[in-house]
Amino acid sequence: MDPVILYTIEVILNGLMTGVMYSLVALGFVLIFKSSGIFNYSQGVMALFAALTLVGLQTGQVPFAHLINAIFGVHLEYFGWTLPSVLAILGSLAVMILFAFLVERLILKHLVNQDPIILFMATIGLAYFMEGFGDLLWGADIKTLDIGIPQGGSFWLEDRTIGLAAEGSNYYGMYIDLLDVWATVVAVILVIGLTVFSQYTKTGRALRAVADDHQAALSVGISLRAIWVIVWSIAGFVALVAGIMWGAKSGVQFSLSLIALKALPVLMLGGFTSIPGAIVGGLIIGVGEKLFEFWIGPLIGGATENWFAYVLALLFLVFRPQGLFGDKIIERV
Repeated sequence: MDPVILYTIEVILNGLMTGVMYSLVALGFVLIFKSSGIFNYSQGVMALFAALTLVGLQTGQVPFAHLINAIFGVHLEYFGWTLPSVLAILGSLAVMILFAFLVERLILKHLVNQDPIILFMATIGLAYFMEGFGDLLWGADIKTLDIGIPQGGSFWLEDRTIGLAAEGSNYYGMYIDLLDVWATVVAVILVIGLTVFSQYTKTGRALRAVADDHQAALSVGISLRAIWVIVWSIAGFVALVAGIMWGAKSGVQFSLSLIALKALPVLMLGGFTSIPGAIVGGLIIGVGEKLFEFWIGPLIGGATENWFAYVLALLFLVFRPQGLFGDKIIERV
C-alpha cells in the first residue's frame, strides 16, 4: 500500500481523536446554553480551575500557599500527604458543585429575565475572576496531571500496521495516542448519558423549559434556581472531565483556558443547542484541520491549524448560521 494513503488514514484517525477533545469542552457550552439560554464564556476557565483543583488535592498542595508565605514569611508548599486519584476526582467534583451553588446565589438569581447580553457579560467577568482566583489558590506554575490514564503511542497498532506499506518505503506504523482513545470512550459515554438525561427525564425537560422562557417556567412550578444549580453542576462535571483529558495531554497551565476558543467553531458547526452536534462539530473540525495541514499546509507555509477552524466556522455562519443540528430561530414582529 502507498505510504501516503497510510499517512492520510493516520491523520484522519488522529483528527477524530483531537475532535473529541474539542467536543468535551463544547459540551459544557451546549449544556448551559440549551438549558438556560446563557452562553457561558467561562467554560474554558472552569476546565482549568477543575484541573488545578484536582492536581492540588491529589498532591496535597496547601491552598493560598503563595499568599500565606508572603504575609507570614513562612515556606509552606505541601501538607506532606497525597490523595488517591479517585478521591481527588470526587473532591474536585464537590468543589465544582459548590461553585455551581455560589454562581446561582451570587450572580444568576439577580439576573432573571435580563437580556442575554447581560448574562453573557456576567460570564465574562466570572471567567476572569476564576482565572485570578485559581492563580491565587493553586499558583501559576505548570503542573503535571497523572491519574493513571495510559499515554503515548499504541505499540500494538504500530506493530500491526508497519507491514502494510510497500517494501523499502521506511514506514514505521500508525501513531495513535492512547490518551486520545480514552478521551473518545469517555466522550461517547458522556454524550449518551447527557442525551438520555436531556430527552427522557423530567429534569431534562424542565431544563429546556427554563431555556425557552424563564417566567413561563416559573409559572408552572419549575424552580429556576434549582434548575440553574443542576445545569451548572453538570457543566462543572463536564469541565472536570475536559480538564483531566487536556491537562493530562498538555499539562495543567493557564493557557488551558484558551481551549474554549477552539470550542467556538465546534459550536458554530454543530449548533449551540445540540449535544450530538457538539460531537459531530468537533469531529469535523478535528479531521478538517489535520487534513488541511497535511495536504495544504506544506504549500502555504504551515501553521494552518491555528486558523482553519475559524475560517470553516465563518463559512457556516454565512450559509447556515444555526449549525448542522441547531434549532432554526424564526422571529415574527
